[in-house]
Amino acid sequence: MAIEQSTQSNSIVDVLETVLDKGVVIAGDIRVGIADVELLTIKIRLIVASVDKAKEIGMDWWETDPFLSSKAAEQNTKELEKENEQLSKRLEQLEKNMSQNTRY
Repeated sequence: MAIEQSTQSNSIVDVLETVLDKGVVIAGDIRVGIADVELLTIKIRLIVASVDKAKEIGMDWWETDPFLSSKAAEQNTKELEKENEQLSKRLEQLEKNMSQNTRY
């Protein structure tokens, strides 16, 4: 009895390895219109690649998205606190100037 070796699993693994190594981009547009009047356009872009390959081509948005990265969320919070402090100082200065102007 001959032993059969499945080549399909090897080829799937090879394809997946190639896709993750090289990357695949799928792009498409969906346009909805009536009587040659465009009402809605949806642009769909999908890239399938390894994290290393994505970083290599400059795609690292997940590292700066506060919803996906705790470091980005912490940075976002620090920036908001700094902006809040600056606005508080500015408001305090404006109130001080207004109170000085109303005395005269």
